[in-house]
Amino acid sequence: MLTLYHHPFSPSSRFIRLILSEYGAAFEERHINPWERPQELLILNAAGTIPVMVENEGPAICGPGPIMEYLDETRGYAIGDRRLMPDHPDARAETRRLVDWALAKFDVEVIGHLVRERIYKQIMPKSAGGGEPDSAALRVARANIDHHLKYFHYLVASRRWLAGDRLSFADFALAAALSCADYLGEVKWNNEEDIKNWYARVKSRPSMRPLLGEKVLGMPPASTYADLDF
Repeated sequence: MLTLYHHPFSPSSRFIRLILSEYGAAFEERHINPWERPQELLILNAAGTIPVMVENEGPAICGPGPIMEYLDETRGYAIGDRRLMPDHPDARAETRRLVDWALAKFDVEVIGHLVRERIYKQIMPKSAGGGEPDSAALRVARANIDHHLKYFHYLVASRRWLAGDRLSFADFALAAALSCADYLGEVKWNNEEDIKNWYARVKSRPSMRPLLGEKVLGMPPASTYADLDF
C-alpha cells in the first residue's frame, strides 16, 4: 500500500495525487501542514517538505520528481499507451524540463506566493507567520503569471499536448499548479484561449475530480474552478 503525505493545496502534492490516479494506484492520504514541520514528517524527510510517499515498509520517497520517476519505473510499463513518460530520450527530457518548470520556476515566481498568502496564511497561526496576505508578494505573483501563461500558450498552440504529441507528466504538473491559482480566481483565462482549451481537456479527466471537489474553509472557489465548460 502506498501512503502519501501531502497538503490538499500544495501544487506538487496535487501533481502526485493526479498521477497516482492516472496510474491506477490506490493510496492512503496523510494531511500535513508543511509550516508545522511535524515530527512524523521530519522522520521521513529531514528537509521537512512535501509530498512524501512510502510504499509498504520501504524507504520514504521525497519530492515530486523522485516520486514521479518511482511511479513510472514501478508502474509505467504495466499501463501501456497510458504511460505518462515518453519512450524517446528527447521527449523524456522535454517532459522532465516542463515538470520542473511547473513545479519549481512557476511555483517560486507565481503559485507559491498565491497559495501561501491567500490559503496557507489564513490557516497558519500568527506565531508561524499567519495573518494578512503580503500585498507585495501578491503583486509579484500577479505580474509574473501573465509571462508564464504566454509561454504555456505558445507551447500548447504548437503541440498536441504540453510536452509534445502525447499526454505526459508535464500536463499534470502544470494542471496541478494552475488548479491552485484557478481556485483563487487568479487566472485570466480569456487572455489565452489555447491554454484555456488545453486546461479544459486535462480538467475533464476523472483524476481531476477529487481536486475540483476540495474547498478551503471559509473561502469558496472561483466560479471557473469546477466548471468544465468555463
